[in-house]
Amino acid sequence: MADKPIHFYLLALVCSLLVALVFCTGLGGDFIFDDKPTFISNTAVQITSLDAASLQRAAYSFNAGSGSRALPMLSFALDYWRAGLDPTAFKITNIAIHGLTMLALAAWFRLLLVMAGWPPRRIPYAALALALAWAVHPLQVSSVLYVVQRMQTMGTLFLVLALYAYLKMRQAQIAGERSRQYGVLVGLCWVLALASKEDSALLPAYTLALELTVLRFKAASPAMTRGLKRGYLALTLLGMAAFFLIAVPHYWSWDAYRYRTFNSPERLLTQARVLVMYLWQVVLPLPSHMPFYYDWLQPSRGLLQPWTTLASLLLIPAILGTAWYLRRRRPLFALGIFLFFAGHFISSNIVGLELAFEHRNHFPLIGAVLAFGDLGSIAFSKVGLKPKSAVAISCALVGALGATTMARASIWSSPIGFAKYTASLLPQSERAQGELCLAYFDRSNENPDSPYFAQAVATCAKGAEVPDGATALTNLVILKTINGSVTQVDWNRLFERMQIVTMSTSNTDVVWHLVRYSNRDPRVNPRNVTRIVDIVDSRTEFRPMDYAALGYYAAKNKLDEHAFRYFMKAAEAVKNRNFPAMLVADLRSEGYTALADEVEAAVQTGRLPATKPDLP
Repeated sequence: MADKPIHFYLLALVCSLLVALVFCTGLGGDFIFDDKPTFISNTAVQITSLDAASLQRAAYSFNAGSGSRALPMLSFALDYWRAGLDPTAFKITNIAIHGLTMLALAAWFRLLLVMAGWPPRRIPYAALALALAWAVHPLQVSSVLYVVQRMQTMGTLFLVLALYAYLKMRQAQIAGERSRQYGVLVGLCWVLALASKEDSALLPAYTLALELTVLRFKAASPAMTRGLKRGYLALTLLGMAAFFLIAVPHYWSWDAYRYRTFNSPERLLTQARVLVMYLWQVVLPLPSHMPFYYDWLQPSRGLLQPWTTLASLLLIPAILGTAWYLRRRRPLFALGIFLFFAGHFISSNIVGLELAFEHRNHFPLIGAVLAFGDLGSIAFSKVGLKPKSAVAISCALVGALGATTMARASIWSSPIGFAKYTASLLPQSERAQGELCLAYFDRSNENPDSPYFAQAVATCAKGAEVPDGATALTNLVILKTINGSVTQVDWNRLFERMQIVTMSTSNTDVVWHLVRYSNRDPRVNPRNVTRIVDIVDSRTEFRPMDYAALGYYAAKNKLDEHAFRYFMKAAEAVKNRNFPAMLVADLRSEGYTALADEVEAAVQTGRLPATKPDLP
């Protein structure tokens, strides 16, 4: 039935719709984690009309207007325009993108198997099985239902399309036919992938993997074969030079990265364990093996700290070496291994990213599925399975993956259900406990008499026991402020914690959490808030505009000595020479005349405060 292209694509479309139904079980969930700063508190995305200025502002609103990830940011704006901040609408778009990627991947697998010389009658069914196994793997739940990871899934979609165009181009070159139009499509799809996420820059590594395994640099013209080999050799040398001469000096750090508890060597050691963990999640994808939050993961401090570091460092080269050795006899297995590890080259390297996230497997899982699929075909042939039996077993395996994914997606369908399940898996994760605390708090409608409010307090108290976290302890102080039970002892405990925790992003954000809440609740003593500000400022640095915002917060609360110091820090840090005059004028317009006079006099005389506050 699937032998003809039209039949194959119709069947692929049906499979894609089934994939969408699997993920629809998770539509009832809410926004979580990085969703909030990306489009809930990002007003540039919340457009009310489709005019060019609004769309451009939304597209460029990620990472302070740098223009990176413009396509997903634009799609978030379109979702908001049609449905407001309705999580279901955003998730439907994510599911649609995932379904489209499954269609493109089925087409790519089909063409790949043709070029690998598989028997024609087996190709369409194998291609659909591989694409389905990728699409319904439980690891995909957090990529599809975690809305902000549309950045990753859109990147994968355009990468798959680029790889399909690349195979079409090489197929034409091998046959001696015109291929330039496919080359143009490769470039166009690559640009769109880069506009979705930066790690799409790895496309040349993926095409090199194709050449080393399935394609073997073949072409109808010997001159083209030589050109391909020389071109990829030059590209490889250029990539290595860029990595060691540009990336390593820029990102390498013998000290701990800013906002992290590990340095570059420790990160590289840890990533060996992380990559093996990802492979374990691929092979045995139980929901309990995929906890979503990984802030509990401790860095490797040496080859035997923990011992799994050395074991992982030995296992990974063994896998890669086996793939290299078998690249001629089992090109699909080798290609899958190369794609998996190449797909993690950026996220598992020297850039100071968080140690692990499941969505980083969205593209690499293509390679893992291909490698394990090829091993499965070897097993089927070794035991002499008939084609119908092989199809039945493949369907059963894909069905098991789909059922597990439905079970995991259903956990995501309820904000409080997801939070409770994750917190039960990860009692040592401050993020997991924090999300459960927030879920209970939202359910309580901020009513201290609600039983959910008491559960929120208890959960935050549990999360506050995590030694290197301050978010849960901060939330506990706020909750106690709401129910009237907060004491200075609670604040003192927070002061002590802030002086010892790592200055991670979440811990430094405690400042803004307290400032925002203090602005709406007069029961919060602003001097306690400025004490937190000063502790953080003594251990790291704020941006110039942050100092200015903190200055206005202090001025509003009649803490002029703090306001003056923060404003002067802003004036000292800002490169714009006109900033002090603009700041003084703005202070006068806001009614802070005495403060404006003091700042103006200090600027004119060059009297600047100490760069760090003195703390006991």
